[in-house]
This record gives sequence, structure tokens and C-alpha cells, in this order.
Amino acid sequence: MYSATTHSIVITVEPYYLDDESEPHDHRYVWAYKVKIENRGDQTVKLKRRYWRITDAVGRTQEVRGEGVVGEQPVLEPGQSFEYTSGTPLATSSGIMVGQYYMETVDGQGLEVEIPAFSLDTPDERPVIH
Repeated sequence: MYSATTHSIVITVEPYYLDDESEPHDHRYVWAYKVKIENRGDQTVKLKRRYWRITDAVGRTQEVRGEGVVGEQPVLEPGQSFEYTSGTPLATSSGIMVGQYYMETVDGQGLEVEIPAFSLDTPDERPVIH
């Protein structure tokens, strides 16, 4: 698991390889990742947007931006958390993801919250340091 804390918001990510959805002979490797967002601060926040940078083993980078996560813009009061699962395919057997959430407090203050970098590696291969 990978974890980062920014502005009292804790982001924890657990990636896992989806062998049954991957086709290595076609250069298609698929991972899912479970994200937990915890508000350990004293203000209510709303997740407005997300940004991901996904880099494969040969350095090809894809950037993803969008509203909310999995079709939602969760509101987290102090002490609350939100979990979701998503996924990504790559053309290589390993890669790395990193990103940010843009959140707002109820009074309109913007917060950039770091998503920790996490490694995407197939279980049958030696891990590669990215």
C-alpha cells in the first residue's frame, strides 16, 4: 500500500494486477487500484477534480484529467472517508502512477491533495525501479 497526507487529507492506494483481463501476448496489461480518501482535518471538503500521470516501462506518459472520481464528487466531513476502485491498462508489464485531487472546503478554499506515486508491476516479473 502507498499513502500520502496533504492538508490533513490521507490518500491510500492499493494497486493489484488483473491477470484475467490482461493479454501479455497482445501487450495489454491491466491493473486495478483501490483508493481510500480520509478527511482527518477539521473542515468539510468536496473532491472536485482529479489528475493522473501514468507512465509505462518505456517512458510513455498519459495524463488523465476529469471531474470527481468514478462519476462522483464526494463530500467528506471531518472524520469521514470515501473509497473507490478504478483501473488502467498499459502496453508494458510495469509502470507507475501519480496524481492529485483538487478539493474545496465549504467556504470555497481550494486544496491540492497529492496522490502518492505507486508502482504497477506484474507478479511474475522482477520489479523495476521507475
